[in-house]
Order: sequence, then C-alpha cells, then structure tokens
Amino acid sequence: MNKKVVVTGIGATTPLGGDAKSTWQALLAGESGISTLEYEWVAKFELPVTFAGQAKVKAAEVLTLQETKRLDPSSQFALIAAREAWADADITDFVPERLSVEFATGIGGIWTLLDAYNTLLEKGARRVLPMTVPMLMPNGPAAAIGMAISARGGVRTSVSACASGTEAIANAITRLQSGEIDIVVAGGCESAIHPITLAAFASMHALSRRNDEPAQASRPYDINRDGFVMGEGAGALVLETEEHALARGAKIYAELAGGYVTSDAHHITAPDPEGTAAARAVIGALNMAGAEPKDVGHINAHATSTPVGDIAEYTALLRVFGDHLKQIPLSATKSSTGHLLGGAGAIEAVLTVLALHHKIAPPTLNLDEPDPAIDLDVVRTPRELGDNILAISNSFGFGGHNAVVAFRSYNS
Repeated sequence: MNKKVVVTGIGATTPLGGDAKSTWQALLAGESGISTLEYEWVAKFELPVTFAGQAKVKAAEVLTLQETKRLDPSSQFALIAAREAWADADITDFVPERLSVEFATGIGGIWTLLDAYNTLLEKGARRVLPMTVPMLMPNGPAAAIGMAISARGGVRTSVSACASGTEAIANAITRLQSGEIDIVVAGGCESAIHPITLAAFASMHALSRRNDEPAQASRPYDINRDGFVMGEGAGALVLETEEHALARGAKIYAELAGGYVTSDAHHITAPDPEGTAAARAVIGALNMAGAEPKDVGHINAHATSTPVGDIAEYTALLRVFGDHLKQIPLSATKSSTGHLLGGAGAIEAVLTVLALHHKIAPPTLNLDEPDPAIDLDVVRTPRELGDNILAISNSFGFGGHNAVVAFRSYNS
C-alpha cells in the first residue's frame, strides 16, 4: 500500500471554459462564470433565483449528435472532461483489465428523469424513450467514460452530495495502491440547473438572491454572503501509479498524496458546527500523505458562500491548523465557477493540481468585506507558490459527507 499515485492527465468543462486550460486562464484573469439564465421557464415558474454558472461551452458543440441524444447532460459533461484528461495523459498502450473509472455525481440524470415524466403526462407511456433509464441512472456518466476508454477494471460511482467528486478521487488511491489497477480516470460531474433544483434550493434559503448582480453573488467569507450559486460541468484526472507512469515516460503534474472520507452523523443538510468529523477528514488525508498540518502550503476550500457553511469549514480548519492556518494561502474558487455539486470537488481538484503545477494560487472573487469571525489568508489576486508544496482540497455535502484530498508538488 506504499505505491505513489501521480496525476498524468487533466480535463474540465466549466462555467469558465470548455477545457482545463481555458478554465485555468479565466480563473487567473479574475473572470466570473456566473450569468443570468435566459430560459423561458425562469419567468414561467417565477423562480426567485434567476442566475447560475452555466457551462461556457455547450456539450452539443463538442459531442456528436448521437452522443447528445443518448446521454443525459451530466454524462455529456463527464465524457467531455474525461476525454480531455485521457488525451492529455497520452496513454496509447494499456491493459483494459487494469484500467478503471471512479466518477461521481451528486444528483444524476435529473433532466432526463423529469423530461421523461413530462412526456408520460403529456403523451403517454408509449412515447417515453427506451434509453430513459440508462440516461437517468447515477452511474451513467461513469459507464459512458468506461465504454469510451475500454476500462474493464471496474467502473464505480460515488453519490455523496457535494463531496462526491472528491470522494471518487480518494477512492481511486486505494485501488491504485492495492496493485490491482495501473490507471484510474477519476472525477465528477453535474448538470442540475433545472427549475426544480433552483426552486428547491431557493426554498431552503441555500441560494444567493443577488439577481441584479450575478457575477458578484458567490462571495465566500464575505460578511454579506447570502448563499451559493448553482454551477454545471465536470472535472477529470488521470491517475496512475508512479511506477506505471515513469515506465511509459508520462508527464506528471503532481502527486495525489492522500485522501480521506468521514461523516458528521449530525444533520441532513447542516454541517456540524463543531467541525469535528470534517477536521478528521483533513487529518486523515494528511496522515496518508505522511504529512503534518505545518506542511500544508495551499488550500482550495469548499467555501460555498453560505452563512453557516463557511463558518463550519473555518472551524474545522482551525481545529487542524491552529495559528498556522493564517499562514496558508487559501483559494475559494466557487466564487468564479459557482457550485457544481457532485462535480465541485473534481473541478477543485483539477484547479489544485494546476496551482501546484504552475506554482500559482488562484484568486477568490467578491471578498469585499471579510467576515471578522473568519481569520484566513484568502488569496485575492494570483499569488506565487513555492516549488515543494502540499495542498489540500476540501468538499462537504448534505448528509454530513466530508471528503478531503491532498496533492504534493512533483519533482522528478
């Protein structure tokens, strides 16, 4: 179980860009991917929230017509990100039985499910498409990726709300270190900017209501934060054992040094205000990495911009890092992308890897008036990082799910 795991490919499609490179460039430029929704159903249903982080590049512009017809939008985004990561890794010779997929979603094929229900009501059972179940099932994205790259070493789906993408990446470590598998494509996706999810999240007062200024709506740690902003897209990593990657002469972005999962057992939506289990997830990831809290030099925070959630995460981090926390450059990238739910952790893992690879911590937007109850070194403009950095990426989800992954700069 002491095999080193490395990142050899990255892919993404987000509200900032249609691939990982454009997403990273837009993030460093301080751009926002949040905009007003221009759909008739926004007015039809009198939605109290009228904006979200829509994918910068529509999936139909990338995939074939057959793929868009046979895949739910969540699977479409997943396939785009995974194909980019796979091409980036440049793997031409592999054993299919030693290639696996760990790909997550928080909600699954909600567009397919609700469109099919509308068809049933309006046109009857005979008009419901025969591909409805394969398209709506939560494992659909992982299965689509598995078939696209001929992965026969197992295809698994983590469904743990907003911790899903990070949990999938953490699960990949175990498979690789066991020696059963050489390569894993891991990540997460979501496409749930839908009237029912917007209405439901708004009903529980989880979403920001800044309809007149959507680009300023996601404001982690700001005293005037009022909720998160929905986003959509996917992020993917190609992970390999170091031995396998070096044997084929692969480029290596970073080491995936640790990953850990815990649960609050506290409340179905609210995080444990004490942050005990969330702190254990951080400590578990650091232990797996053979590191201590003082070794961490960068954090990509969950930081959803909710009044309760940001405080809870800060409390958990304070438990782990104490006074050292104020010395760690922290980025809250949901301020730019919105919250991609099951895809959030995967996107943030990609951004953490790129931060280490380029030695730059990305900026946090809209922190105009920092909450005095949260004492952090939040990165406001791109900031240089050192050569040998250990970074963590946090994800916390409804149901009390906590997942943390740790990445380390790679020096060959």
